[in-house]
Amino acid sequence: MADRDDAALETLLSLLFKAHPWHGISAGPDAPDQVVAYIEIVPADTVKYELDKHSGELKLDRPQRYSSLCPSLYGFIPQTYCGERVGARCAERTGLQGIEGDGDPMDICVLSERGFTHASFLLRAHPIGGLRMVDGNQADDKIVAVLEGDLAYGAMRELGDVPRPLIERLRHYFLTYKQIPGDVPRKVSIPEVYGREEAYDVIRRSQADYHTHFGEPASRLSQLRTLLQKGSG
Repeated sequence: MADRDDAALETLLSLLFKAHPWHGISAGPDAPDQVVAYIEIVPADTVKYELDKHSGELKLDRPQRYSSLCPSLYGFIPQTYCGERVGARCAERTGLQGIEGDGDPMDICVLSERGFTHASFLLRAHPIGGLRMVDGNQADDKIVAVLEGDLAYGAMRELGDVPRPLIERLRHYFLTYKQIPGDVPRKVSIPEVYGREEAYDVIRRSQADYHTHFGEPASRLSQLRTLLQKGSG
């Protein structure tokens, strides 16, 4: 009975409300081999967009300070969080001390041959590796993935399959895009570029960190139903 009530409530909510891109959408049943990604930036964007965590709407963060554009689609994997486990793995692999997660969902760069005119959409992608980025004392990993079904990149399953100059473009972009002219340079580094299996591990860690900080997503409908019943009692 409870399962039927939860299913009915989920259907009603989907008809009435838009799902929050971070909390209301799953990373997909086949994660980490295939993940759902929410895209915040496309390569043509000359300003930086990011998700407003409270409302779930895409907001303008800042104009890009330099002329370089993001070399790929860029966003995050829903229901992930860069917390203690992600930070610990970064410290373990790099030998750096005092590293913690940056408190954001797991970033993802999705490679595709196609052009996209705007962001704020979902897609399916296959992770093939990642950049272990450290911003100050925070782990800020960038998972690298390929768009499912993409003619140029879709069949790639390891980071080594990607042309090296493209990976170097990604490295250069992320090492420079947070630097603001006239300000003190930020301490940003990418001490490691890793392959698919490590990317899978980082994603799993970020999912576990999410569950620690926000609870199990599968239990939310039951919790909401219980609250509604209390409110009507």
